[in-house]
Amino acid sequence: MMSEMNQSDHGRVQSTLQLGIRLHDMADEAFPARLACAAQQGFTCVHLALKKIPDLPDTTESLTPGYAAVLRREFAKAGLSVAVLGNYQNLAHPDPARLRDIQERYRAHLRFASLLGCSVVGTETGAPNADYHYDREACHSEKALQTFITNVRPVVRDAERFGVILAIEPVYKHIVWNPKRARAVLDAIDSPNLQIIFDPVNLLHPDNLDHRDEVLEEAVDLLGKDVAVLHLKDYRLEKDESGQVCMKACACGTGEMDYRSVLSFAVHRKPFLQATMENTTPENAVSARQFIERQIAEL
Repeated sequence: MMSEMNQSDHGRVQSTLQLGIRLHDMADEAFPARLACAAQQGFTCVHLALKKIPDLPDTTESLTPGYAAVLRREFAKAGLSVAVLGNYQNLAHPDPARLRDIQERYRAHLRFASLLGCSVVGTETGAPNADYHYDREACHSEKALQTFITNVRPVVRDAERFGVILAIEPVYKHIVWNPKRARAVLDAIDSPNLQIIFDPVNLLHPDNLDHRDEVLEEAVDLLGKDVAVLHLKDYRLEKDESGQVCMKACACGTGEMDYRSVLSFAVHRKPFLQATMENTTPENAVSARQFIERQIAEL
């Protein structure tokens, strides 16, 4: 009989990232065809945003156990898992009635995720206005931060009840716009069911690109232990219609992003972390995946 040590040696699994993709970035086809394409292109998991898949119901009342069972079977047949169930609503909406509807939609998504076999419901952190637009003074204010903390608290309690993680995604143009603000939210809520979707590019902006490495280092230092999912995309600098420099999101390997520190953190500190590609097309998704795989191999 093989010794325990030898069994362990022979059974060791190579720790790396589980690379996935947003399902709505697949070719504009029916849901089963999108699943097949994601699997054929070498991805192991997906980010699922129901409202962005035309042939899938997405109303709050449609998120039933039966619906979850059907989707769960389809994902299993394709050999895919759901890394994130996306529900990117504005939890800082100023209309109390609309806010209650939004919180109820989160509750339904958290319950649905638990039935679907998905551990994470993802959200961004909104803006303190009805149309979710970027107003730097308002979005980055202390008042907006406290509003978000107040409004997300009952949603996290729902996450605890359903045994699902609510993961917030810091974005420069939203309320939680830097690592310090994200840490403040995590500490204020103080729940193991509130974690982070780490999208390095979303923390960047022309205003802070001159110290990009420091921004990402701070994110890893302050948020690393609470990162549940990694988002991977690239960016190019362009000029908008007014001549202002802006960042254009694009597929990995087609822009100016340096992934080495982020991938090193993920591979060495977060074994088997799910990392989903963003801003790909059906034509460049495979090359984007292969680019990240090469980066990982060179670590």
